[in-house]
Amino acid sequence: MDNPDYLKDLFNALKNQTRLLILQAIANRRYSVSQLQQELKRAGRSHSQVTVSEYLKPLMSVGLASETRDEYYASTFGVRLNELLGCFSEFAQKIPANSECYEETLLQSMLLGSKTFEDVEAVIAPKIVSRTLKRLRVAGLVKASKERSYIFFFKSKRDPNKNALTVSEQKIYDAVTYGGLSAGELAKDIGLSKRVTYRYLRRLRGKKLVFYRRIPKSYVLTSKGEKLAFVLQNFQQLVEETWESSQQVMQDAGGVKIKIGGLTNNAFLR
Repeated sequence: MDNPDYLKDLFNALKNQTRLLILQAIANRRYSVSQLQQELKRAGRSHSQVTVSEYLKPLMSVGLASETRDEYYASTFGVRLNELLGCFSEFAQKIPANSECYEETLLQSMLLGSKTFEDVEAVIAPKIVSRTLKRLRVAGLVKASKERSYIFFFKSKRDPNKNALTVSEQKIYDAVTYGGLSAGELAKDIGLSKRVTYRYLRRLRGKKLVFYRRIPKSYVLTSKGEKLAFVLQNFQQLVEETWESSQQVMQDAGGVKIKIGGLTNNAFLR
């Protein structure tokens, strides 16, 4: 089976509380459809046997579940993934089901650190960046800086002895660092109002002793977003490890090839 969308299909199969309950059940023992129906009923979910069978299909299509003699059980891959679920069930319904998984992609990329709007456009299609960020913010998985942008002032390398500075100008110049500070931080450090601080900063800029740089608004994972991102990352690592460890087995058995997102491996998930 040539399937470049496998990870997307896997994530979408898991973004459903009923399927997660089924996976957790069959990871421990084999169940018939009628037994799963009763197990779900005990968890407060009443479904017909036909509906239960429909819930099983996505789990089987991504190699998490198998069936023998009308009994369903988790594959070795399914058992291992079930052990990694962690907080996933808590957030499963906070990200869109049956989606292109832009949210999952962005969450994992943000484990490396905060991202500006432009950074996010390099990860997912620019036309859906605003919508994706809004969903993650509403779900409490991502937060943005409070300001639309930050203006930081930096000390230049120009020799200050070449300029005559007033006492206030010298005070502000000494407070500015090469690493940069905002006007608000400077005003607080030296005990002046922000308006007065800006006035002296303009004078220092005119003397080429300081310069400013606009730092764009950035987005970062919340603690909940970080937890979910790590779970998603663990899912992907498990998939890759499963492909690699099963490659020789499938070659010997004349197995099928699965291609996922540019990484091609022989996979034996069942």
